[in-house]
Amino acid sequence: MKRVLTGYRPTGPLHVGHWFGNIQNMLSLQESHDAFFFIADWHALTTDFDRTEELPGRTHGLVLDWLAAGIDPERATVYRQSDMPEVAEMTLLLGMMTPLGWLERVPTFKERLRDLADRDIANLGLLGYPVLMAVDICIVQAEVVPVGEDQLPHLELSREIVRRFNRLYGDVLVEPQALLSESPNIPGSDGRKMSKSLGNEIGVRFSPEEITAKVRTFITDPEKIRRGDPGRPEVCPVYALHERFSGDILEQTATDCRSGALGCVDCKANLAERISGYFEGFRERRAELEATPGLVEGVLETGAAKAHPVVAETMDSVREAMHLEQV
Repeated sequence: MKRVLTGYRPTGPLHVGHWFGNIQNMLSLQESHDAFFFIADWHALTTDFDRTEELPGRTHGLVLDWLAAGIDPERATVYRQSDMPEVAEMTLLLGMMTPLGWLERVPTFKERLRDLADRDIANLGLLGYPVLMAVDICIVQAEVVPVGEDQLPHLELSREIVRRFNRLYGDVLVEPQALLSESPNIPGSDGRKMSKSLGNEIGVRFSPEEITAKVRTFITDPEKIRRGDPGRPEVCPVYALHERFSGDILEQTATDCRSGALGCVDCKANLAERISGYFEGFRERRAELEATPGLVEGVLETGAAKAHPVVAETMDSVREAMHLEQV
């Protein structure tokens, strides 16, 4: 099986966008590939460098979320980025030969600065995160990386860094290929793509009451002012979520919205009920797992033990190619 790598920054609990954007894909990949799933805690420092006291709890919570969702440490290698110190060493080395212009052209850098304008995040870590990302991939010799079409430019930069290294020092690193996957645009409460940093998310851990309260805040079709007004489901963020959760009433919801028979308040109540029911099993499994002492620590220790031989082998090859091997 080909080796695949994907990971998450521990910046907070999973939300519905994560669930449909990557978690479902991870469940499939652990069956079809040699799956490496990592907690990108160093990546989290690019924006949360002044909140490091929250990292342990967030890492612990993210692993529990993965396990409750169905990620199986027996099938996948689940590890923490910072448990591989070689990642930092290799990032330093690849950073030496990565042109500054390559990093400055990455649109995500400017987008982060814009979206988090209230945070002082214009730092070297954020600018250089593509180098760290390239290292995450190639240090475990990952052959494929799941991405949506909008993420292809990011992976291509990793491929460029790998190609440049191999031209300079020999064919040492595996050049990763894209594994195109559906990257659905799950809308948040403000109509923008669901994101924790925007505060518009529905968390998969939310209680039924929290889900109901959040769904009530969602914007709807601006032309549907009151019950009786005809609506346009195709432009409504609430209906976009109905398409994910409400197969039993989806057609009727669209019909009644267009006719004006269904008001937005009732439409949101129907959605909240179905989201809550969808994640009921997840919430129950997570509560059981959280009550298991040492579970997360054991998963990460086992994952580190599985990942480290691969990482060490790659690092030895890099040092040798760069004539940095110990004498």
